[in-house]
Parts: sequence; C-alpha cells; structure tokens
Amino acid sequence: MNDSAPLADRMRPRTIGEVVGQQHLVGRDKPLTKVIETGNLFSIIFWGPPGTGKTTLARIISSQTGASFIEYSAVSAKKSDVMAVVKAARDLLKANGRRTVLFIDEIHRFTKAQQDAFLPYVEDGSIVLIGATTENPSFEVISPLLSRCRVFVLEPLSSEDLSKIINRGADELGVRVAEEAKEYLISFSSNDARKALNLLEETLRLYQEVSLENLKLALQSKHLRYDRVGDDHYDTVSAFIKSLRASNVDAALYYLARMVDAGEDPLFIARRMVVFASEDIGMAAPTALVVANGVFRACETIGYPECQENLAHGVVYLAKAPKDRAAYNAYMAALADVKGHGNLPIPLSIRNAPTKLMKDLGYGRGYEKYTRESLLPEEIKGHKYYDSSPQQ
Repeated sequence: MNDSAPLADRMRPRTIGEVVGQQHLVGRDKPLTKVIETGNLFSIIFWGPPGTGKTTLARIISSQTGASFIEYSAVSAKKSDVMAVVKAARDLLKANGRRTVLFIDEIHRFTKAQQDAFLPYVEDGSIVLIGATTENPSFEVISPLLSRCRVFVLEPLSSEDLSKIINRGADELGVRVAEEAKEYLISFSSNDARKALNLLEETLRLYQEVSLENLKLALQSKHLRYDRVGDDHYDTVSAFIKSLRASNVDAALYYLARMVDAGEDPLFIARRMVVFASEDIGMAAPTALVVANGVFRACETIGYPECQENLAHGVVYLAKAPKDRAAYNAYMAALADVKGHGNLPIPLSIRNAPTKLMKDLGYGRGYEKYTRESLLPEEIKGHKYYDSSPQQ
C-alpha cells in the first residue's frame, strides 16, 4: 500500500482473520469464513452502516479465493463499464477458469435499468457480484437481482471494536493516544472506523500530537464536517424541510445545494420531499404529491449529477405551493383514537355480508349509499377529524 494513501486504506485488513467486528459473519464456521475455506463463491449484497467493512470484506473474499477483483462506485460507473467487465470476466473464465468479482459500492445508486443490465451475467455466472449499500436492499435493489444474491447485514462496530482499530491506527502512525482522546474519537465516529482513523490522521498531520483539544481543532476542517449519519446531516435536513414549510425558496435551495454538494443520496432527499408534499401541502395543492413522486422517479432513473436539476425544480414547486396540514392532522387524530380505543366494533350497517347467515345477523342492514350518519363505531360516534379550512 502506498504510504501516501489515507490511514484507513493502509489499515485495511488483508485476511479474514484480521477483520475487527462482524463475528457473526467472519467467526469460526460463519458464512464468509466458509466461503473462503471452500472457495464456493456466490453473489452477495452487504448491507450496513458506513465504515463497517463492506469494501474490505469484498476485497478479502476475492483475494483469498483467487478471484480477479474489479471495483466500481455506482455513482460513476456506466453501463458500458459493466459490459467491458463482463467481456473480460468471460475471457478470463474461459482461459484459465478464474472467476471475477465485480464489486459495486453504493449499489443502491444504480438505476433500475443499470441493475437490469448486468442481471443476466450474474445469473449465468459470468461475474460474481458483490454489492455494498447503506440502504435497505429490499427497496433499492430490483427483486430479480436480489433473489440471486445472499444478503449479509453488517452490524455497527462496538466501542471495543473501535478501540482496537484506533490502537492499531496509533501504532501505524507511531503516536500515543490518551484515553480521553480515544473516547472522543469513538464518540465522534458514530461506529464508523473510517471516520475515526481519518480524524486521527488529520489531527497528527496538523498538530503533530493527538490530544483532545487538537482533535476538536482538527474537526473544524471543512472536509470532515458533513456526516451523512451525524448531526450535520440531520441539522441540514431539518433546515431544508423548515425552509420548504416557510415557503422560503432561497433557503430551501441553499440547503438542497449543501446536501447535494456533500454527496447526500438523492433518493433520501426526494423521499423527504414526497413526505412533505402530503404532510405540509396536502389538499391545498394535491398535484404537489404528483410532482414530488416525479422528482423521486427522475432521481431513481437518472441519478447524479443530472438529477440535481430535478431536485431543484421540485424544491421550488414545493416551497411556492400553498400549505395545508388538514389531511395530516386529521389522520393523526384518527390514529390517536385507534391507539386509544383499540379495534372498536364496526357498525353492523357497513359490515360486509357475503353469506345468508351474516345477513340474518344484521350485517349490512340499513345501509344507505349516501347516508349522512357518522359511520364510526358507537364509542366514538360523531368524532370529527378533518377540518376543511386551511390548517397551518
């Protein structure tokens, strides 16, 4: 490994025995250990938080089974890239029986069409696909591809795991890390080993000593500030939604730009917009939900960088749309009754009556299509949830 490579890369385990954490996968007689021992390769989806070892495990599996390893990020990979890999993999397999592992990082960012493109080659064994994702693959990976892969869930690293990794990093750098500084690194990392090692190395580079004070100073470095699973992530999303709610177009666009520039998943942003369209705009402009769903679909189909224009279009529309929370408030009031009263008996007049016995028991008796009666269970009859006047 090049000495100029980041510490997290230089520290990357080379064998399954060096892996810290994920013992449910790499311990004795566990699935990934068995894969390496038997050489029985199959396609895999690794699902787990950032910095838990998804890329590392893919590289180890490839290396220790003697397979060729090709890595792409779904953010930048094109269909033509995948087709070139398939051709090379087929040639290699035909020439000497060596298999090829195609590792796709952030596979959830591949569009459905891109995933469809390499499905046949996973199915016929031309390539062994290993995908890594922080998102639930049930929603982000197409069903035919998912059914041909084993999904392994990676757990967040424990404090003990992170402590071991930080100690190894300190040894690699030849530096001593005080206990309070180590605790701060563990807390800051949010279970992400890469974050802990990056901050450790950055602090030493800037201040030549790793202390609690120097760690906090180094954390002000711009490239370390936005964390997709940390406080800045949630603060920015919160500011984005509140700007939309206030109909402040400029602020909403600014916070959108911050998220996009930091590499936030466009589908995460678009999902928040879909929720906002019903929760905060609702019946004041029902087409807002159509627009928001259109933005989500565009992000899903096109991806970065072009879909940032779709996001901007949707943000301007949602910010400028009139706001009405009546439908949302009404549903929450109805939900409160459900939780408070449980499953109350449904009035007989509106029950389904598919059999003679049920009709004899009074099911459906007295039902009028256009009745103005409450139709709610007796215990909450007359309750009103929806107020058609605009609700802010």
